[in-house]
Amino acid sequence: MKDQPLHIILAEDEPALAMIVQESLESRGFQVSLAQNGEEAWEQYQKTKPDVLVLDVMMPKLDGFTLAQRIRDIDQTTPIIFLTAKSQTTDVVAGFGQGGNDYLKKPFSMEELIVRIKSLADRKSRQQQKAHITIGDYVFHRAQQELWHGKTVVHLTHRESELLYHLNEKRNQVLDRDVILNTLWGESDFFNARSMDVFITKLRKKLKKDPALKIINIRGVGYKLVC
Repeated sequence: MKDQPLHIILAEDEPALAMIVQESLESRGFQVSLAQNGEEAWEQYQKTKPDVLVLDVMMPKLDGFTLAQRIRDIDQTTPIIFLTAKSQTTDVVAGFGQGGNDYLKKPFSMEELIVRIKSLADRKSRQQQKAHITIGDYVFHRAQQELWHGKTVVHLTHRESELLYHLNEKRNQVLDRDVILNTLWGESDFFNARSMDVFITKLRKKLKKDPALKIINIRGVGYKLVC
């Protein structure tokens, strides 16, 4: 079977540039969904699962950085490339903080854009292959936020998935409570700690088909995944 073409969401509010980029990408075998503003790109993202997003930084309704941050709240893996005017280059450093993976300054060559798209897509594919983690009787797919037990799949929320990933990284060791709170919740306080306790309870229920798997509360210190 022939491989499916890479699906790109291109968000660019300059019609002439958008058309040139879209036609160039499609002529090289990519599938392109064009959005004229950030809100339209967000709607397309929710309807489809693109391989890469190419986002202009300055767009009406929703700028590229804000859109990237919204996507990263639910999706840590889909690569994002920012298109930026030369005068905005210094702002791109902040854009990486919103979840961007790469950027190109306008004007740019199509060949360079294509090389970067393929590089990020290949990196994502390799990461997904590594993300199939065996935990007891389960297979954990971090990128897909899925936990498989035989042929049965349990769907995880983004935060459940990330919490399980960090617990597994410290398998049979203590995962420090404050460290994981600051990593996933942004702050180590009472309310976030109570929220994390709820997520731990949910994970225990989703792992109950393997009685050898346990998430142990180390009072005042953190949690330990034992298997």
